[in-house]
Amino acid sequence: MIGTDPTFSVSEFVAVFNQSMEMVYPSVGITGELANFRIRKGRWLYFDLKDEDASVPFFGTVQQLPGPLEDGLNLEIFGRPRLHPQFGFTVNVTNIQVVGKGSLKKAQAMLAKKLKDEGLFSAERKRPLAYPPERIGLITSIESAAYADFVKIINQRWGNMNIELADSLVQGMEAPTQLVNAIEYFNQLANPPEVLVIIRGGGSADDLAAFSTEQVVRAVAASRIPTLVAIGHEVDISLAELAADKQASTPSNAAELLAPDIGNERVNLASLKKHMHYSLQAVYTDKKQQTDETRVKLDEILNNIITRIETDLQQRRILLKTLDPKAPLSRGFALIRGPKGELIKAVAAAKRAGRLSIDLRDGTISAKVVDKD
Repeated sequence: MIGTDPTFSVSEFVAVFNQSMEMVYPSVGITGELANFRIRKGRWLYFDLKDEDASVPFFGTVQQLPGPLEDGLNLEIFGRPRLHPQFGFTVNVTNIQVVGKGSLKKAQAMLAKKLKDEGLFSAERKRPLAYPPERIGLITSIESAAYADFVKIINQRWGNMNIELADSLVQGMEAPTQLVNAIEYFNQLANPPEVLVIIRGGGSADDLAAFSTEQVVRAVAASRIPTLVAIGHEVDISLAELAADKQASTPSNAAELLAPDIGNERVNLASLKKHMHYSLQAVYTDKKQQTDETRVKLDEILNNIITRIETDLQQRRILLKTLDPKAPLSRGFALIRGPKGELIKAVAAAKRAGRLSIDLRDGTISAKVVDKD
């Protein structure tokens, strides 16, 4: 030991340094420009953050990436400073955020291209939303104006909606994890809601950045519950909105898309009822006219049938009268029958019969054959 300066072995120094850092700076946030970014074995991250005067090395895993990164982006890294026994000083990453409007725009464009190429924004993936849904799963901050606006508008429009809230941070480094956990919570329910709504109000690009992180966008795309996402104002478009089944311009617009206006619906119902009344009246009048016309036609057909039948019967009466065997009796003819009622048509038959009955026009007489000629 020289003077009062402590002396350590290399291993002791590393251990003491790390213990000191854990006490003084257990976690730090560092902002700077990304440099020397590389991924090894598809798993490990190595990169530096630099400014004009210094550079700091970082180590992490690909699961911590908010999306594709490249050198030149401005980042805010949270991590734990450590001195490694073999590899020297590094900051072990706990969270990565892209910061600055330009860097956020560039990082979002890189992630958008990657996810678009995978088909996550494809129109063919979009599912219809229940309208109006009986149950809504809502993900937002309960303290936000977006939550208050959504609940107010949807209850004004329809009323008594069944809304289940998953309270979540909507900005900051913890927001992506909480948003993903909330999406997974609703998707794991045995009886999930009919639609999943994710909202937040407007803000800066940094404020809205959580909704364009890869983990949040993929969670929205993977949801088995149809999703409606409304982030910021009309001019703000997050990647989560592009991956959703339906996007809304604002949280209030999201409420309008899910629930009809009950006042307008009452007016529409009254108008529909009036229209149906007129329609039914017109149908009744038309059917009555058709029925009357059909009745007239049926009467004509029946009258024609009856006339034909009566004519036929009259002809048959004449024919029957003509063919009546007793008709000739009125002209002086007679019918001769034997004892058993059989017709006598020949003299020999009359002689054999012996006794005869003779039918005349006005009666019958009995006779006995005494001779033949």
